[in-house]
Amino acid sequence: MPFLLCLKKKKSPVPLGRSIFQKHTPPIQQNYQALLELCLKDKRLFTDDAFPAHISSIGTGALLKKLPQNLQWKRPHALHKSPVFYAANRKQLDLCQGLVENCWFLAALEALTFHQDILAAVVPQNQSFERKYAGIFHFRFWHFGEWIDVVVDDRLPVNEAGELLFVSSVYKNVFWGALLEKAYAKLYGSYEDLQIGQVSEALVDFTGGVNTRIKLAEAPPDLWDILTRATYSRSLMGCQTHLGTTKVLKNGLVAGHAYTVTGIRKVTCQYGPENLVRLRNPWGKIEWKGDWSDSSCKWELLSPKEKILLRKKKEDGEFWMSLRDFKIHFVDLVICKLTPDLMSQEDGKKWMYSLKSGRWVKGSTAGGSLGFCNGNFWMNPQYWLNVLPVEDSKRSPSTCNVVISLMQKHSTKHRNRAPHLFIGFLLYKVDLQYQESNRKLPPGFFTRHQPVNKHQVFLDEREVTHDFHLEPCVYVIVPSTLEPQQESEFILRVFSRKHVLREMGGNTSFTLSKEIVDRYEGKIWEDFFTKHFEQNPEINAVQLQRILNNVSWRNFQSFRLNFSLDSCQGILALLDLNATGTLSIQEFRILWKRLLFYLV
Repeated sequence: MPFLLCLKKKKSPVPLGRSIFQKHTPPIQQNYQALLELCLKDKRLFTDDAFPAHISSIGTGALLKKLPQNLQWKRPHALHKSPVFYAANRKQLDLCQGLVENCWFLAALEALTFHQDILAAVVPQNQSFERKYAGIFHFRFWHFGEWIDVVVDDRLPVNEAGELLFVSSVYKNVFWGALLEKAYAKLYGSYEDLQIGQVSEALVDFTGGVNTRIKLAEAPPDLWDILTRATYSRSLMGCQTHLGTTKVLKNGLVAGHAYTVTGIRKVTCQYGPENLVRLRNPWGKIEWKGDWSDSSCKWELLSPKEKILLRKKKEDGEFWMSLRDFKIHFVDLVICKLTPDLMSQEDGKKWMYSLKSGRWVKGSTAGGSLGFCNGNFWMNPQYWLNVLPVEDSKRSPSTCNVVISLMQKHSTKHRNRAPHLFIGFLLYKVDLQYQESNRKLPPGFFTRHQPVNKHQVFLDEREVTHDFHLEPCVYVIVPSTLEPQQESEFILRVFSRKHVLREMGGNTSFTLSKEIVDRYEGKIWEDFFTKHFEQNPEINAVQLQRILNNVSWRNFQSFRLNFSLDSCQGILALLDLNATGTLSIQEFRILWKRLLFYLV
């Protein structure tokens, strides 16, 4: 989506200082194991009051019009004589979309089934309708920076004939798909909140990965190489067709529909090589009818062995098409990278990952974009990013691959009742004079400097991601909404081989008095740290965190010094002079002197 000035209807302005910030509503946390043991002890089936078997869990809008009159909620044992939670021997997803139009959810789930270890993290496999059955199940989703365990009971909405209204399996005794959908609906408010969504969002919710979106009309010339690296790096891929007035087109594709990319293959035809992409319709039926479809004569151009290997004459929703046709008939390709090394050609290398939470608040940190020329852009949250060189990089040492992701949080329990704001971020290279300061960069800095990403894109989507190749240096990231005075919480994620990320503060800094410096360089150094380094000549980030948080910071109580593991990893990356992944006592001396003179 290009830079859009699609301005929403303006609300009445809130006077400065009188804004009430609406925080994101976190999901209800329930202890699955404790609830299961309690139900087994009491010999009763679990009923979830947090997401009841009631019309309120389905929704309040258009979805209600699709429901049958005699809607009932039943447990799987009432629907089949031998219900099964998960059928491990099924290679395909074999799920059917129900009354909820959530093909995007099923397309992402289809991608997940090609990686059984990732699927097992989302769908714990040690659940059944026999051993320790108490009508309770749980699933795990990545939700704005943390993994959330979502508990549900197994009462499912059915019609009078006992047929599931929403997601169901081709095999009528398999229920993991229906229960997973219920847990996802609970996470986002209701079944109706799954009516609108994007495959990119679901992929991140299932993996905690980071997305790259490629507009196929403007696809890079190395698209096939990108697909190849994505396949070998275990990335999950989805795509969507163009919108249209006709639901099912003559060529067999469904307009405005999400598909899963399930594989790629370079084949040798009589006229030369051909790049093929394999896709699957999450409906499990209705397939592409063009070149390389199941009934295409193109297969006769291949050797008999390759033809038998690839061609499957089966109405299962899966089909092949050429890369050329793929670029024509699909709008965009979403690649969810489990590690952000897809575009770097440094597969298998370890990456650092940093996450910071922030928010835009009216009259304080909601400065809006530069495009509004209101002079308040500098008020947005600012994040200091030090990109550090990596000596063993195959890429030129002058550049480092950095992936930056900005994700906004919805402020209500129901994801579709709070439309996404247009969000984006600018990245600036910082002059030497500002590099050591923890203060926010002043307004004048942004009028004198050009951002690294000169063509800033604002999207009304949950997440905006950009890949950079940056020189090792200090930068500042400024996330913002398109319009000023728009409020939301957000998380900022940065992936690279080696970096330090921290939020830049206001106009406050402090220097410790000489008396405090003398005291902490003397007694505490001798009594506390020397003892630690005698036991551990080299310390890692976990040990560093334990040391710093065990110091009696009585002189600093007003600053509430507390070191997170993320902070300690950043400190270690910055001071690890010999690249061992640990700190020696000499390297720690440098850190200690800096801590004594600056508020970290």
